[in-house]
Amino acid sequence: MDKQHKPKTEKFFADTHTTWGHKWGYKDTKFILNEDRSVRMVGDRYELCGSDMPDFIPYVEEMLDITIDPNDRLSEIENKPIREPNINEKFVEQVKSTFPEDRYTFSDDDRLIHSHGQTTSEEVYKILYSEISRNVDMVFYLESEEEGVKLINLAKQFDVCLVPFGGGTSVSSALQIPESETRMVVAMDTRRMDKIEWINEEDRRVCVQAGITGSRLEELLGEQGFTVGHEPDSIELSTLGGWIATNASGMKKNRYGNIEDIVENVTMVSPNGKIEQVDPITRASIGITPQNILFGSEGNLGLITKAILKLHKKPDLKKYNSAVFPDWETGVKFLYELSKTSFIPASVRLVDNVQFRFGQALKPKSEGIKKYIDNLKKFMVINIKGFDPYQMCASTFVLEGSREEVAYQEKNIAKLTQAHGGLFGGSENGKRGYMLTFAIAYVRDFLTDFYIIGETMETSVPWSKIHATCQAASQKLIELHRKHKFPGIPYMSYRIPQIYHTGVCIYFMLGMSVKGISHAEDVFGSIEHEIRKVIMENGGSISHHHGVGKLRKDFMADTLSQSSIDLIKNIKKVQDPKNIFGIGNNVFAD
Repeated sequence: MDKQHKPKTEKFFADTHTTWGHKWGYKDTKFILNEDRSVRMVGDRYELCGSDMPDFIPYVEEMLDITIDPNDRLSEIENKPIREPNINEKFVEQVKSTFPEDRYTFSDDDRLIHSHGQTTSEEVYKILYSEISRNVDMVFYLESEEEGVKLINLAKQFDVCLVPFGGGTSVSSALQIPESETRMVVAMDTRRMDKIEWINEEDRRVCVQAGITGSRLEELLGEQGFTVGHEPDSIELSTLGGWIATNASGMKKNRYGNIEDIVENVTMVSPNGKIEQVDPITRASIGITPQNILFGSEGNLGLITKAILKLHKKPDLKKYNSAVFPDWETGVKFLYELSKTSFIPASVRLVDNVQFRFGQALKPKSEGIKKYIDNLKKFMVINIKGFDPYQMCASTFVLEGSREEVAYQEKNIAKLTQAHGGLFGGSENGKRGYMLTFAIAYVRDFLTDFYIIGETMETSVPWSKIHATCQAASQKLIELHRKHKFPGIPYMSYRIPQIYHTGVCIYFMLGMSVKGISHAEDVFGSIEHEIRKVIMENGGSISHHHGVGKLRKDFMADTLSQSSIDLIKNIKKVQDPKNIFGIGNNVFAD
C-alpha cells in the first residue's frame, strides 16, 4: 500500500494546513524565549503578539519554585513513530472505485494528526516526546452528507471502524483509538463540509454543515449582519459537529445559550439510517425527542452532518469592562447576586488571584505615560482601596445588545460592584482578560519544552459547593505532588467562566515541573484522575463542557444509574449493531 497516496490539490488536508497539527493552534503563532529571558508571542493573530513580556518567566519560576534554564530543553521527536496501516483490501478497493482520489490519504503525517486530540498527558505529551500506542489507518475527507452515507455503507459491508473527526481539539482523550480495536480504522474528517446551506431571515434560522469551524461560521454570518453567538475558547479550531458531539458551552451563553439551546435540528447519519426531525421545531410536545440523544454522543452513534441553528442579528454594540475585588470569596458573592438580576451580561468571568497575576505577567513592559497611569491604578487599588495584591481577584464582562441594553447592564453592574467593595477596572482590562483566553493554550506548549506539564479541568457545581470544591482540588494536588516527589511546588488556579441559576462552572488550571520524573506524563495523568474524583466527591460534575471521552469514563457509574447506562447501550445496539462507530467513548469505553 502506498502510504503517501495524496494528490497535490488546493483542497484541505490537515498535514499541510496552517494549524500546528500536533500542538495547539496555528503554525505562525508561538511563544519564544528571548535572550534577556523575556517572552514574546510571535505572529499577529492575537493582542498578545509582538510585545516582550519580561514578567512571565519570573512568574512561572515563583509559582513553581523552580529555575528555568534556557539551555535545558525537552527535545521533541523529529521522526515520530507511526505503525504501518492495517489495510482492509476489499474496503480500500471499493473506496478507490467509488470516490475521487483527493478524498482519502494514507500519508503518515495525516494519519498521525488524526490519531489524537489535545489532552496533555495522554495525547500531546506522548506524540511530541515519546509515542502513542495506536493510530488510524486511513483519513477520508468528506465533502457531502451523501459521501458520508456511502462510506458508512462500505464500512458496514467490510467491517471497518469509522471515527468522526472535526477540529481535533478534544481534551478528553475521545480521539484515542481503543487498544482492543483490531479492524481497519478510518478517520472521517468533516472540515471540507464547511458551508452555510441556507439562511431564513424571517424565521431566524440557518442551516450549516457540521465541519465548519466557529470562526469561519461567524465570519460568513457576520458578512450578512448575523451571528449565532456560540463562542467556546476553541472557536478558531473546533467545529459545529464537535460542539454537538460534546454538548459544548460558549463564553457568551448568558445571551445566546449553550449549544443545546442554539440548535433546533441535528442530522446524524448512523449505520441504521438518518436520525433527524423532518423539520426544525420552534417548540413542541412530540414525546421522546431522538435528537436530544445526539448532544454528547461523542462519536459513538454516527456522523453528524449538519444542523439548523437559531440566528441573531449582530448586536448594535459590544462593550468590555472589568472589576477587581479584594478576594475570591467577595468575587463569588458578587457573581451570586448578579445571577439573580435582570442585567447579566453576555459573558461574565471571575479569576482567582493566581490567575489574575498570570494575566499581569503576560503584559508588556509599560513605558512613558502608560507606566505613570499603570502605577496610578495600582496606587488606587492597593493604597486607597486597601486591596492585597496577593488576595485580590478580577472579573471581566462582555456586554452586547442595543445601546440601551448595554447602558442598563453597565450602570447596574457598576452599582453591584461597588456594593461588594469592588472597583471597576475599565474596558481595556476587560477586553484583554477576555481575549487572553485564546492565547493561553499556546502557553502550555511553550512551557512543556522546559519540563513543565499543564492541563485544564472543568466542572459544574452548586453555589453552595464552590469553595469546598476549589479547596479540595487544590489540597489534593499538593498532596499528590508531594507523594510523587515532583520538584518545586504545584500550580493551581481557577476561574468561574459561567454562572447559572443553581450554580457555576469552575475551570481549573494546574501544572508542575516534571524534571527528572520517569514517565512523568503518566504520573500526571493519574494525578488528574484523582483530582477529578475529589471534585466529584465535593459536589462537582464529571464535566461541564469538555465531555467524558475515555479520560473520565470511570466516573460514569457515579453520574448515571445502571438502567440509564443500559438504555444508552441499547440505543447503540439498534443504530450500530456492528459497532462501526467504534471509538468507544463514555459508557462504551469498556
